[in-house]
Amino acid sequence: MNRETFSGDVSRAQYASRFNKVLDYIQANLSAPLGLETLAAEACFSPYHFHRLFHAWTGETTHDFILRLRLERAARYLVYDRQRSITEIALGCGFASASSFARAFKSCHGISASEWRALRKIRKADRKIREDTDSAGRQYSEYGHRSGSFREETFTVKLRVKVKQIPPMHVAYVRHMGPFQENAALFEHLFSRLAAWAGPRGLLDDPSSRLLSVHYDNPDITEAQRLRLDAALTVPDGTKVTGEIGRQKLEGGAYAVARVRIHAKQYTESWRALMGGWLPGSGYQPDDRPCLEIYQNDPKADPEGMHEVEICLAVKPL
Repeated sequence: MNRETFSGDVSRAQYASRFNKVLDYIQANLSAPLGLETLAAEACFSPYHFHRLFHAWTGETTHDFILRLRLERAARYLVYDRQRSITEIALGCGFASASSFARAFKSCHGISASEWRALRKIRKADRKIREDTDSAGRQYSEYGHRSGSFREETFTVKLRVKVKQIPPMHVAYVRHMGPFQENAALFEHLFSRLAAWAGPRGLLDDPSSRLLSVHYDNPDITEAQRLRLDAALTVPDGTKVTGEIGRQKLEGGAYAVARVRIHAKQYTESWRALMGGWLPGSGYQPDDRPCLEIYQNDPKADPEGMHEVEICLAVKPL
């Protein structure tokens, strides 16, 4: 590697570090005012240059990026949080007024927020969710005992779901923006980059460390090229990161957790079984915290090449 190539790699890594930091800040403060000067300071750029740099890095202006994330959050709330009015949802998602939200929502989705809510209405449960208690006394809500869904659909992946508290985690990560679903080669590439950084620091030797991926967007709403994914590793608090490696604290909390043993091409169906099968009759709704996949094995070492993974949906009571 010559000096020019090395210099370019270092520069790109520094840009990745800065923009990862500002994207994390936006995600964590989406309902708050997010002015240009605040975001520029978070990324350590001057406000004069920040807007152009952000657009070059993400492909969107800061306004469009923040607006899209707020609209996606509102679209989810309209379906799952039926106790709140549309105005309450609009203000809670960071819009200045119900009228500005209404214009933006219709421009984005082609229908009004009220039409969106009506078209995607979840049918109320017509019977109490039955509980399956195993011999150890643990209780799970079974996918097969659902009472409503967005649409009638049969899933080949059967889920046992338990709502439990996941503790906060400090993670180091490599971020990817773009399509990723069912792309095993991409995940291997991302985790290889993460391991190349973590290995020499002894972070892979800790038996308590866990590999996971962090998912910020709903693939049914967000365009594939806008999807955000972190390939992550739990690390001790205070771990120093450099270049393209970012670090953040995942706040933890209540998650619906389904441990599955699946083929590499069954991740999407597993999530659909959780969201479209278990969730509507569960008494829970999605929370704003990101979704997680916590990996339990190395598929290459599995005799059948299967993936053992906990898929984790952040939830709160209806």
